[in-house]
Amino acid sequence: MPLEDVSDRANKVYDAMKSAGMTSEDKMRDADAITKLSRLPKGMVLSALQELESKGYAKRRAREKAAGYYLTK
Repeated sequence: MPLEDVSDRANKVYDAMKSAGMTSEDKMRDADAITKLSRLPKGMVLSALQELESKGYAKRRAREKAAGYYLTK
């Protein structure tokens, strides 16, 4: 079921993250991994992740090398 209040691109990223099981902080992945899963260009994935984060669907955690993302809803 697609999310109502986000773009199609953000829905695709959300679905890719959900099917990969990125639903908790210990299962978070970086933007490169999410890019591979969703098969979208990295710029689109990054803007979709920002959109999901601003709507409260995803969280970003800063780490040593690359930030990690996981779903909260």
